[in-house]
Amino acid sequence: MGSLEVPNPSLWVETTERAPHGTASLPQVVDVAVIGAGITGLTAAYLLAAEGARVAVVEAGEVCSGVTAFTTAKVAALQRTTLSDIRSRLGHERAQAYAEANVAAVDQVASFVERLDIDCDFERAPACTYTASEDEVSSVEEEHDAASAAGLQTRLDADTELPFGVRAAVWLDNQAQLHPRRYCLGLARAFVDAGGELATRTRALDIDEDADGVSIRTDRGDIRADHTVIATLLPFVDAGAFFARAHPYRSYAMAVRVEGARPSGMYISAESPTRSVRSTGDGWVIVGGEGHKVGQDDDTRRRYEALEDWARAQFGAEEIGYLWSAQDYETIDGMPYVGRLTSGRERSWVATGFRKWGMSNGTAAAHILTDLIAGRDNPWAEAFDSTRLAPGASLKSLVSENANVGKRFVTDWLKTWRPRPAESLGNDEAGIVDLDGDTVAAYRDDSGELHSVSGICTHLGCRVTFNTAERSWDCPCHGSRFDVDGHVLQGPATKDLSEK
Repeated sequence: MGSLEVPNPSLWVETTERAPHGTASLPQVVDVAVIGAGITGLTAAYLLAAEGARVAVVEAGEVCSGVTAFTTAKVAALQRTTLSDIRSRLGHERAQAYAEANVAAVDQVASFVERLDIDCDFERAPACTYTASEDEVSSVEEEHDAASAAGLQTRLDADTELPFGVRAAVWLDNQAQLHPRRYCLGLARAFVDAGGELATRTRALDIDEDADGVSIRTDRGDIRADHTVIATLLPFVDAGAFFARAHPYRSYAMAVRVEGARPSGMYISAESPTRSVRSTGDGWVIVGGEGHKVGQDDDTRRRYEALEDWARAQFGAEEIGYLWSAQDYETIDGMPYVGRLTSGRERSWVATGFRKWGMSNGTAAAHILTDLIAGRDNPWAEAFDSTRLAPGASLKSLVSENANVGKRFVTDWLKTWRPRPAESLGNDEAGIVDLDGDTVAAYRDDSGELHSVSGICTHLGCRVTFNTAERSWDCPCHGSRFDVDGHVLQGPATKDLSEK
């Protein structure tokens, strides 16, 4: 789910053509229905189709129009301080499984690029977690220790290509970077060539599992499948309560031209605010960071300004070519959820919570799910088990607490908010306003036209907030996003905000 028609399209969106719309008719019966045409869904669909399964991919937008189209596109097993964090929370075995799965994912992507002849600017490059702060030296050293213990050939070396002093840095060689949309479009073509069916602009609305299979209800009709894979960033169905077990974060990126040499490695800082750096084959340097919880910044334009100031100060950036933002979910224990939708379902599968490292984690998740659907053992499935709960937590308590948060959000707003009149909004300004006696979410565009919709998210009733940089209404509870006319940009919501 996603849209390529956004105020800030990424470098990847602007340098690729739109994909074909897929099959005109909706397949009625398949072996596996995959919901979502980002890297996770397309990888799983291709792997399953290559094994002879009849597979249909259902996508609400276009191929690779969601988060995969707005990533920084690093494919790496060294991911900031992720391994040391997982080890401290969940132990060495989970950290080792995570490392092994992501190493295999890097190699899987490289294999697909070569075997399927995908032209996507694929390039091997070292990944580096660095710090310019003495306070974070121990974090870098702990990441090196955790990675080495997990079997990765990391090394400590503070000598980098960065144009500023670095106190410590951990490296993992032979990782990869690429153009994510070109890669996914290549996967989609390979999937169709393998006999797969691709149904774009088809929104999945619900799934119902029984002993004989799964029924997927869409806005174009129903599909019957033996199995379904939900690869929609966060599941759009509430079964499994993933909305209560993973939290949405946004992060920002821009492509700049610099006056000096461009770094050949892929860098990310251990300290916050995060600073991520990589180069592209066509001369851009991508800088990223400034992450925050969705809906918890009243002017997200400042995030781009902070990145631009940093790029100009550190790299002498001369031109800002593209800027964009993305969203991902972090689970309550830091480890992605990959496996069954719930413990009682044997045919519905899910992958979510990639913690902003979806290029490798999405590929690894697809590998795990392919094995599970085929009835094979997978060495990492237990570590990623999607039905696990944090120690001391219960699904009932998580759902209850989450629902109460959403209820308080709306109740407090209705009790205390005295909205300004809609007439007070200037051009390119939004707010919760009073329109003819109704409290609405409204945006006045550059031409002066007012776009007014309900301010209550259609997922679980939280109040939306305005994202000034992307001109969207975002739900701070579970991360659903809507354009100024109320159309769903990102789930878990499947229904538009009503017009007012």
